[in-house]
Amino acid sequence: MTMLLCVLVPDYPPPELDVRRARLWWDDVLDALDGLSPTIDDRRPGLAYVDMRGIDGAPQEWIARAHRLLDGFGLPVRVAAAENPFVAHAAAWTADAAICSPQHQRALLDPLPLDVLEIDPRTIERLHLLGVRTLGELAALPHGPFVRRFGSAAARWHDRARGIDPTPLLPRGHALAVEAVLFGEGSMQAEAQMVFALRILLERVGEDLLRLGKRTGALQVEFELENGESSIREIGLGRPTSDPRALLDIVRANLEGVTFEAPVIGLRTRALRLEEHGESLALFSGGDPDPQTVAVTLARLEAVLGEPARRARGVTAYALEDRFAYDAFAMPGVSALPATFEPLPERMVPQLQLLAVREVAVRVLAGAPAWVGTPPRAVLECAGPWRIEENWFDRPLVRDEYDVLLEGGTLCRIYRQGECWFMRGIYD
Repeated sequence: MTMLLCVLVPDYPPPELDVRRARLWWDDVLDALDGLSPTIDDRRPGLAYVDMRGIDGAPQEWIARAHRLLDGFGLPVRVAAAENPFVAHAAAWTADAAICSPQHQRALLDPLPLDVLEIDPRTIERLHLLGVRTLGELAALPHGPFVRRFGSAAARWHDRARGIDPTPLLPRGHALAVEAVLFGEGSMQAEAQMVFALRILLERVGEDLLRLGKRTGALQVEFELENGESSIREIGLGRPTSDPRALLDIVRANLEGVTFEAPVIGLRTRALRLEEHGESLALFSGGDPDPQTVAVTLARLEAVLGEPARRARGVTAYALEDRFAYDAFAMPGVSALPATFEPLPERMVPQLQLLAVREVAVRVLAGAPAWVGTPPRAVLECAGPWRIEENWFDRPLVRDEYDVLLEGGTLCRIYRQGECWFMRGIYD
């Protein structure tokens, strides 16, 4: 099933545009393709790949939709569909609106000339001298001798000629025009504008990563300078992440004290080294699950997998395959209390009565609450802190809670959130 579109502009760059204007024109094309899919790999100006996984419709509908988005740009654009980037590129190189299924890859690739591989002309000339003029003839060569003669890059050419291209798609870098400022010089207001522009770009990168379920292990930041030059910095991350705030902090730290030869007029960011991103989920709610918890967990797994969970046990047998037997798990029963049992001794357990949360004055001594309230009442005993983290909101809430026994006998629960203290409740 085709999952990928190739968008190819055969006559790029447009002859009526200079290099800078042609690049801006291509950026407009990529922005228009955002209406097709959130994942666009800007492989080079004039060539892009669009990941269509999870997008409703068939390849014919995707191609028609892409042409509707690109109709107003005034140049012939070819769009083709296939299962991997090179085959999709070859299909677009052949004709517009081509759709290549896995069963037809050989018929598409074999007659194509070596030019579709986009390798240097001298190498193509050497291959012609050996009688290799098409992808089919290249694919028929023995892999080992061919790679030894033409170098490590030949392994990639040989794979492409056979329809193999495992290259992952990388989300395109976002670009943003900013005022002409010189980073590290000028007023503080100018530096703030640069940081604001970086924040916008990295938030867009973070949104793309979240849609893909990915994390990035490195960032590429390109600075377009007023003198026409570009400065590219690749920034490695100690731990892969998709958090825009963490990305911004790392970029700012990496650019501390950096200056450029000319004012910066544009920024571009790209996520590199993508990794799978998921949330760790615990099977059990407690650290030491009881049999009832195990039974509930197994029932949930059976509902998801559609087959019963079984317990393995060893049996005596001659063949290795017969030395294990599998029994279904049974829900543990709840044993009844014996006819006679001794009740637990009664004891008073204080109950926390929650109050309307209000801010309270607290003075701290040696890192712990020492006086609470107005007028201040001395803390006779203190238990805590207990770190509470609530991740149900857009901004996670983190606070430290304490139980304090105040002068006069009042036992209450207070907590610290940020720099402020609040009264949580009083124990009865």
